[in-house]
Amino acid sequence: MSESLKRTPLYDRHVKAGGKMVPFGGWEMPVQYSAGILAEHKAVREDWGMFDCSHMGEFEISGPDRNALAQRLLTNDVGALNPWEVQYSTLLTEKGTIVDDCTVYRMEDRVMIVVNAANIAKDWEVVVAQKGGANVRLRDASDETGLIAVQGPQSEKKLQALASVSLATIPYYAFTVGKVAGVQCFISRTGYTGEDGFELYCRASDTPALWDALLGAGCPPCGLGARDSLRLEVAYPLYGNDIDDETTPLEAGLGWIVKMDKGAPFTGMEALRTQQLTGVKRKLVGFKLLEKAIPRHGMPVHFGGKAFDIVRSGCMSPSTGEPIGLTYLPADSAKVGTKFDVDIRGKMVPAEVIKRPFWTKGSVKKK
Repeated sequence: MSESLKRTPLYDRHVKAGGKMVPFGGWEMPVQYSAGILAEHKAVREDWGMFDCSHMGEFEISGPDRNALAQRLLTNDVGALNPWEVQYSTLLTEKGTIVDDCTVYRMEDRVMIVVNAANIAKDWEVVVAQKGGANVRLRDASDETGLIAVQGPQSEKKLQALASVSLATIPYYAFTVGKVAGVQCFISRTGYTGEDGFELYCRASDTPALWDALLGAGCPPCGLGARDSLRLEVAYPLYGNDIDDETTPLEAGLGWIVKMDKGAPFTGMEALRTQQLTGVKRKLVGFKLLEKAIPRHGMPVHFGGKAFDIVRSGCMSPSTGEPIGLTYLPADSAKVGTKFDVDIRGKMVPAEVIKRPFWTKGSVKKK
C-alpha cells in the first residue's frame, strides 16, 4: 500500500476487525470485513451497521458574513435553514459544473460544510478564493474531526442506549449536541444509505473510543462495498462517478437543490440559467440490465447504435436481485422504458431505463 495514503484514527481498528484495506480518495479504507459485503449490506437494511467516515472533510465558516458567503458558494438556500438543521447542496464552477456535493450544517454562530474526502484540497481552495472582503473566519477542521455513520432501521433504538439525549426528538436532516458513550458529538440524523440513522461527529482523538463502544453494543462494522451498494439502490449520486466537474446539477437530476430565486447570486448561476433556457442535452438515468450480467463503472454505454456515455455506477442489487446502474442518455430519451446497450467485455447487453430509486422500504427481492 502506498506510503502517501492517509489513514483515519480507526485504521488499527479496521485491521484488527479483519478489514480489507484499499485505496479510496487518497485514503486507506476498508472495502469490507470478514462477514462480507452482502452481510454488511443486509445488516444495514434490516438492523444496523456503522461506517468510518472520518476521511470526509469539514469546513467551518464563522463571523458576521458567514451566511452571505455560504449563499455565494452553494446552490441551495442556506437562508432557509434554521439553526441545527442540515441541507444537501453543491459547489459549482463558473461553468455550472459540480466541484463537489456536500451537506451544510447551520449552527447559531457558524456554518459547517461537509465535503468528499478526495475533494478536500480543491474544495478548500474554492472556499478561500470566494472569501473576498467578507467578514468571516474560515477553518479547515477535517484533520481534527472524526465521523462515524450509524445506519439502519434499528439505529435509533439501539443507539439510544448509549446516547445522553433523546434521539427520537431529532428530525430528519437536523442535528443536536450530546454525548454518545461519553463522547461529545454532533448527532446528525442524516446518512448515505436510504435508511434511518445518524452521523456522529466528534474529536478525531475520541473516534476510537466511540467505535469501540458501538462495537461493544453489537453494531457491526461495514465497509465501502456495502456503502456503495446501499447508496446506489436509493440512487444517491457518488462524486467522481455519477457527478463531476463535467456535469451540472440540472443534468444529474439535482435541480431541486438549485435555488435560483434565493435572493443571492451563487457561482455558476448564470451558466445554469442559460442551460435552463436552452435545455439540457443529457440526463442521468437509472437502468437495469435485461440479461444476466453486472454493469460496472466505466463500461461503454451505446444508444442508437453509437457510444454515448459509460456506466457511471453499477452493481448487482442485493435488495432487489437485479443488475442496476446509472448512466447519462440524451435528454429526450431519458424516460422510463427507453432501451440501450451496455458493452460488457465485448458483448452488447440490453438495458432498460427504470424508475429511481431502485429500492424503497418494503420492497420485496425479486426471484
